[in-house]
Amino acid sequence: MAPEPKHINTADKALRDGLNPCPKCGSTEVRQRAGTDRLVCLFCRHEWASARVEETFGLGEGIADLQGTHIATGARDIAAGASPLRSYRCGGCGAEVVVNTDTAMTARCHWCRHVLAVNEQIDDGAVPDAVLPFQIKKGDAVMRITEFVAKRRLFALQAFKDEFKPENVVGVYLPYMVVDARGQADVAGTGEIETRSYTRTEGKQKVTYYDADVWRVQRQLDFTVDDLPLESSAQRGNLDTKANTHNVINTILPFDTQNAVAWNAAYLVGYTSEKRDRDVQHLMPRLQDQMLSIARAQLQRSVQGYDRGVRWERERIDLQGTRWVAMYLPVWLYAHHQPGRNGGLRHYIAVNGRTGETMGSVPVQPWKLVMAALAIGTVVEALALWFISR
Repeated sequence: MAPEPKHINTADKALRDGLNPCPKCGSTEVRQRAGTDRLVCLFCRHEWASARVEETFGLGEGIADLQGTHIATGARDIAAGASPLRSYRCGGCGAEVVVNTDTAMTARCHWCRHVLAVNEQIDDGAVPDAVLPFQIKKGDAVMRITEFVAKRRLFALQAFKDEFKPENVVGVYLPYMVVDARGQADVAGTGEIETRSYTRTEGKQKVTYYDADVWRVQRQLDFTVDDLPLESSAQRGNLDTKANTHNVINTILPFDTQNAVAWNAAYLVGYTSEKRDRDVQHLMPRLQDQMLSIARAQLQRSVQGYDRGVRWERERIDLQGTRWVAMYLPVWLYAHHQPGRNGGLRHYIAVNGRTGETMGSVPVQPWKLVMAALAIGTVVEALALWFISR
């Protein structure tokens, strides 16, 4: 029987009453200072920096000594049937204020205008342990998406060009599990080293043959991984390229997750967010696959002497210790739905909310691609004939 996971308490006792006050004047009119990781009070204009989650809870330490499974408060299993509604008693007037965590993390008291926020980790998966604030502003994201599309307009679907409105880009916090892990990989297979090559004439063709020594190859690797991000939304983790282009989001990685701050709902004001719906147990196979991929890449250098390659026939990964932290990561998204069979295809253009890295999918006119391919083929053929005739 597997041992019980160890709990890392990331709850902030100071924020449990639903209030997120300015430390200087007590106002709850708190927002993120655009383009920075700081918070600002809209009443007295006081600014302050939130604590980084790694430093606050020691999450950047001890990866090489991890034993067993460690799960932070916001990454614990989602309770079956948990209600998204949270009720708070306003500290200003005593009224009951309800926050629907399916659509928002803050609500304003309709009597005294206090802003109440969901700041404690709750059982429906809506609140992570940490948030990595947006630094790329909307105007910058709009410009990057516009430039991305401009380079691809020649082959773009006419309907896409007619409907393209980059100002409709949305800032969204996507849910991830950020994992530290310690593992041991064992792999075995066969490697080949070429000893000679020769060519024979067989009929009208010349065939090249290779002789090689075949060796049994075995490797073992002990390694650690720091801050590996895994999608914790089943919808975003669905990379079915026939229905969506969610894989675009993976192309704008990495994020500087070491700069994530302890959870504070004030960072979500003005942005949307998606709830986590996958637990550690659901993501463990994905982690194992990622760890094996990392191990293969690390071992590649040690088998370069097998010049005809190595075929791994047995692979095993032993996860000796893991640490799971739920985190919101910032992405600017532009979406376009292309009608078609089976519901069509949803295209996304994504901008990393920290680095500005941009990638996307633009629907194309197939006949334009065909014409371009034919034109290129004609030019290549003409150049070949010209060189031959010289």
